[in-house]
Amino acid sequence: MVDRVRIDKWLWAARFFKTRNLATVAISKNQIRIGGQRIKPSRIVLVGDVLQIEKTPYTFVVTVLALNDQRRPASEAQALYDESEQSKAARQLLSERLRADRMARSGLAGEGRPSKKQRRQIIRFQNQSDVPDSTPDD
Repeated sequence: MVDRVRIDKWLWAARFFKTRNLATVAISKNQIRIGGQRIKPSRIVLVGDVLQIEKTPYTFVVTVLALNDQRRPASEAQALYDESEQSKAARQLLSERLRADRMARSGLAGEGRPSKKQRRQIIRFQNQSDVPDSTPDD
């Protein structure tokens, strides 16, 4: 372990981003904040810092537990930080809501183009509604 590491390198090592360049871009877009403050990619991260990481559509609030400047397996990378319970709950809730929205949209949209049978049923239904009621005027 090291005692000083840049924030972009730490984000890469903690596996929040696939490359350091993606981490740097996120920092420059103000998607990463330490203690609510805007930072630069060269900022040194310290043990105990509270990070807000916005990866659309989720927001992570993590506390830095350890420093590492090398990308290690995911099990070791997860030991570098501790995510707050509120952050986990908010992400879980958002995930469920997005899943429900996706299911609702797919239910409304159908399966794409109608089949020949479905098309005939649609035409039959439309023709039924076009026929005026045959009620006598008397």
